[in-house]
Amino acid sequence: MPFNIGFPELMLILVLALIVFGPKRLPEIGRTLGKSLREFRRASNELRSELKLDLDDDDVADPPFAAPAPSSTDRTGPDVSASSDGSNGSSGSSGSGDSSPRPIP
Repeated sequence: MPFNIGFPELMLILVLALIVFGPKRLPEIGRTLGKSLREFRRASNELRSELKLDLDDDDVADPPFAAPAPSSTDRTGPDVSASSDGSNGSSGSSGSGDSSPRPIP
């Protein structure tokens, strides 16, 4: 049991329930409680299996994300025109440390 109830505690609870509800209503309450627990377990098992199937379907339907390969017309590399002074052809301050590629117009 998840509540760690021993035999003496269980007997005390049953005796108190017998005193409060009486011998005629106690079996009816037990049946109702059993049906409720059974229905709850069935519903939770259905939900769990439905979610598991749904997650399994998502894994099969959606392959992992892969970046598209760059096309031959997509040129975003560094400027290839080199000047005679050894710069890479970009204007501005040299030695700025910005090594990110610049798109070619």
